[in-house]
Amino acid sequence: MSRKYKFHNPEGYYFVTFAVRHWVDVFTRPLYKDILVRNLRYCCKHKGLQLAAWCIMTNHIHLVMRASDGILPQDVLRDYKRFTSKAIVRAIRDNPRESRKEWMLNLFWNEEKQSFRFWRGDNQPIELWSNAVIDQKINYIHNNPVKEQFVSSAMDYVYSSARSFAGKKGLIDLEPL
Repeated sequence: MSRKYKFHNPEGYYFVTFAVRHWVDVFTRPLYKDILVRNLRYCCKHKGLQLAAWCIMTNHIHLVMRASDGILPQDVLRDYKRFTSKAIVRAIRDNPRESRKEWMLNLFWNEEKQSFRFWRGDNQPIELWSNAVIDQKINYIHNNPVKEQFVSSAMDYVYSSARSFAGKKGLIDLEPL
């Protein structure tokens, strides 16, 4: 069994990326991104999630995170993905203005399990072992929206921790590294 892309150190900080199934651009609408933000806040407050950096892109999310209070990081992510999967599928289904509704729901339907599967199964956690690697990953996260030309400055992207790093109020309170 491969040791690559697994949580090995329960107290360590990790760079984690997870994506929507089929890389569908779901997070082009604030309604769906806001579900992710609210649940990140909830997990920080109630599930032991400590966020050092984050960014929501159109079809994936990046985190620099760790778990605390004896909770395993994989358990926090499992619960986060389970809740947000159900909430986002419900929001898509119930959104009368969603023009891509049928197409997306068909892509997320898992015939074998007779249920929706929103997220891809992999998380790709990479343990961050030095300050240089932490800085590199945070810079990568914050510059993702700039690279994709969503904004010209990282701190202008609302769905990211770059605003907090620039001394502005962000959507989620971060844990200092």
